[in-house]
Amino acid sequence: MNELKKTQQQRIARAKRTKARLVVGAHRPRLIINRSHKAIYAQIVDINGQVLAAASSLKSTSKNLTEGAKLVGEAIADLALAKKIEQVAFDRKHYRYHGRVKALAEAAREKGLKF
Repeated sequence: MNELKKTQQQRIARAKRTKARLVVGAHRPRLIINRSHKAIYAQIVDINGQVLAAASSLKSTSKNLTEGAKLVGEAIADLALAKKIEQVAFDRKHYRYHGRVKALAEAAREKGLKF
């Protein structure tokens, strides 16, 4: 039980740090990442809370989860650039910046999205 509480406290602390950094970029839309065990989701949300673009790896044919995340990063960047959104604030919530989250972010950056 003690390890579970420690893990939960670390997750909450990561989320608070991320949220504190997002306040600085409050004038930009947010690129929000959600992760499950099988899929990864990305949404670009306006300052008012309206979803401007969304992509997920649910329809991906890739067996590798990291490859699916790269495809989602490329797709969300294409959708954003089509709507003339060039800069976003990257909201990874409590997820650590490695693995699938990092792959998605790097793929979006390679396509031209700035954050």
